[in-house]
Amino acid sequence: MKLSILLSIPFLVYLLSPDNKISQWMGPAHDGIYPETGLLKIWPAEGPTLKLKIETIGKGLSQPIVYKNVIYITGLKSDTLDVVSAFDLEGKLLWEKTYSHAWIKTYPESRGTPTIENDRIYLIGGMGDLVCLSTNGGEEIWRKEPLKEFEGKNMYWGNVESVLLTDEAALYVTGGDKTTLVAYHKKTGELLWKSKSMGGSKSYASSSLVEWAGMKIVLVQTSNDLIGIDASNGDILWSYNTIQFHTIKKNGIGEAANTPLFCNGDIFITYGNEQPGMLFHISDDGKSISLKWKNDVLDTHHGGLVLVNGAIYGSTMIDNTRGKWASVDWKTGTTNWEKEWFTKGSVISADGMLYFYEEKGGHVALVKPDTGDLNIISTFQVVGGEGPHWAHPSIYNKMLLIRHGSALMVYDIADLVKSRCEPTAMKSRLYCKSCMRLKLK
Repeated sequence: MKLSILLSIPFLVYLLSPDNKISQWMGPAHDGIYPETGLLKIWPAEGPTLKLKIETIGKGLSQPIVYKNVIYITGLKSDTLDVVSAFDLEGKLLWEKTYSHAWIKTYPESRGTPTIENDRIYLIGGMGDLVCLSTNGGEEIWRKEPLKEFEGKNMYWGNVESVLLTDEAALYVTGGDKTTLVAYHKKTGELLWKSKSMGGSKSYASSSLVEWAGMKIVLVQTSNDLIGIDASNGDILWSYNTIQFHTIKKNGIGEAANTPLFCNGDIFITYGNEQPGMLFHISDDGKSISLKWKNDVLDTHHGGLVLVNGAIYGSTMIDNTRGKWASVDWKTGTTNWEKEWFTKGSVISADGMLYFYEEKGGHVALVKPDTGDLNIISTFQVVGGEGPHWAHPSIYNKMLLIRHGSALMVYDIADLVKSRCEPTAMKSRLYCKSCMRLKLK
């Protein structure tokens, strides 16, 4: 297999699942890549068609997801309570459910994105409650308070984690001195195991599940360390102190907010705040890691990253409100380019294209992956909502879902001609079975 092809495959556990029937933070594999095809490769001048706008989702920063043609999203609909809402694809509210006390200090919006599998919704509230609800009206199945029970420790901006699932368990990062990660049975809420404590506060980053050395390994970030934990029993396989590379003493030290990227035994993390991006490699037996390279350019704040065709794409950080966009070679750590486009923001990928969403003005770009330069194909600006554009977009059913505060915009990004055209041979020329038009090569 060619290296360029190999590096485009994340090797995350849920991407390898034959069912892949899960909706969660940053897509089915927690890597920002959505398995949609037949999408537009260029947008109209005014942007893709706005299919749906819902302005009653509540105040929040979480990502919208779709499960079985229902949109699920969390939001603040009072000053102190987190609510999860379910809408059909026409924008009709099917039901809503209060599930937790919200974070009431800095930026008091709902943060946690729902994780949905087998008609069960897993959520972490702003004050740390872990709940499991039914997709049938939001009926509560079980509830836990792991942050309280295990004396966990939040950082300054509160709890932002989204639930990570394994074959059997729902996982929760506590931080603190009693444990680092706990696992509850997905169906019953029974405590299955807890890891030993590695110290430090819980970070803002959601964990990921990877497969290596015949094991399923949970990649956890705390304020101090990157940690590999055996998903079957909670054993600590290895840890690496990453805060040592943050040499500038200012706010933001240890504030990991980006889910790790993983490919073929390599892990990339970046913390922002002038802490370098770092690529590690897990040993063949899965019991240690080593640092392969550092990159001082790609210090993504909280907009996430994607790995496409051997290159990492994301935004860089100048300060809390400013940044650029960059591409870095996965194998060598060499910066391919760093370019200005409004300011920093979030990135996802689908159907071979990148989607940039800058956080200050709400501009969205359709970008062709290119290691030579920033190659923007089309742009438009989100209208509606309030506050910073911090919520990550998502893509489901050929729809681009973008949240801005209490408003959700759903854009139709299907390439209709490509979607309905199925080539067939006719007199040695290719025609579309649906519209019988000649398909040009």
